[in-house]
Amino acid sequence: MGLIRSGNTSLTPLDDDALTEYLWPIIREMIKTAIENRQNLIVEGCYVPFDWRKDFEEKYLFYIRFICLAMTDRYIDEHFQEITGHGSTIESRLDDSKCSLSGLKEDNNRFLEGFVQAGEQVVLIDDGFERAIEALVED
Repeated sequence: MGLIRSGNTSLTPLDDDALTEYLWPIIREMIKTAIENRQNLIVEGCYVPFDWRKDFEEKYLFYIRFICLAMTDRYIDEHFQEITGHGSTIESRLDDSKCSLSGLKEDNNRFLEGFVQAGEQVVLIDDGFERAIEALVED
């Protein structure tokens, strides 16, 4: 949002694919710098391209732990109100009224399919969010 609000781009938060193209070179180099400086960094969000690995040499990949969480349609159906109820848990969202069950499933499935096709392991939340996270922590 800082790049958008500062006028460094005319893109908007609705320009998902164009934002990925615009932001990824910046994010990629931030990741490399963090690794070189032996810093921990969490990159969270939807602007990581499916083929992100091609942009890193093995000396960087060795230090990267990529985790992709996705939900089954059944989980979304059964927990939609709970999911949307956490919309402002991490950040205050001004307006989530356009978030629909079908839209959430569509976005979730796009990321799920894209990362699976790219050969990434996806942690699928089906039984319970807490159980999926606990399994990751134990790993």
